[in-house]
Amino acid sequence: MAVCGVCFRHCDLGEGRIGFCGARICAGGTVRAANYGRITSLALDPIEKKPLRRFRPGSLILSAGSYGCNLRCPFCQNHEISWSKEAMRYAERAELATPEQIAETALYYRRKGNIGVAFTYNEPLVGYEFVRDTAKLVHEKGMVNVLVSNGTAEISVLEEILPCIDAMNIDLKGFTDRYYRDVLGGDRDMVMCFISRAVQACHVELTTLIIPGENDSEEEMHEMCEWIASLDGMVPGKEIPLHISRFFPRFHMTDREATSVKKIYRLAEIARGHLKYVYTGNC
Repeated sequence: MAVCGVCFRHCDLGEGRIGFCGARICAGGTVRAANYGRITSLALDPIEKKPLRRFRPGSLILSAGSYGCNLRCPFCQNHEISWSKEAMRYAERAELATPEQIAETALYYRRKGNIGVAFTYNEPLVGYEFVRDTAKLVHEKGMVNVLVSNGTAEISVLEEILPCIDAMNIDLKGFTDRYYRDVLGGDRDMVMCFISRAVQACHVELTTLIIPGENDSEEEMHEMCEWIASLDGMVPGKEIPLHISRFFPRFHMTDREATSVKKIYRLAEIARGHLKYVYTGNC
């Protein structure tokens, strides 16, 4: 038996067993990333798609994804590679790539405006070892690294990758323990600790997807933005960009109505009472 140290779940795994995230396995008495180098998605994306609005705007970035996730968001946009039944089929078909190959591919596309590598699509930190190893090589080639994460990881994991990460977009999915625990299967305190440390070390932007009836109250937005504004990092907390995005029915939430544009604009107005940079998405 061995205990995984990536997130709050601390999965206790017997030999050959896979953790909750579907991406970590006990092998030889230790837990490692079963998805190491298993690439399910690779694309040259605008940096704004991550979304990052105040980091190298107008650039392109090579975006790489694997499979697995340690949350269970019922509205997941990338459920085919995260935690659905399809995820394991994608895992079986995933292309195997080395950190060297990803770094070389990033360098090849530099001529087309690529600035580096974004680790995204699924939850990158369930395979943080590949992020760490690849990001080091990307930095050696004079390019940048971006992490798009749900922030559900121990600080020890974050510290391993921080030296090579230039920017992050972190999901702050809501601001109540009920929502994180009962809807997402997560831990809000862990995400808040992750964000608090990340803002001290690199450029950070946050994203909140607004789900009708779940995390859409004005009071919750006030409380969340007050907390963001209080953070002490590379920039004052009030200058941390926040993306407020509109939900559309998908995956296990097809019975919900899309978030109204009016609601998004109202919550953005509230957020701007605390934060300097607030962006609306999917409107």
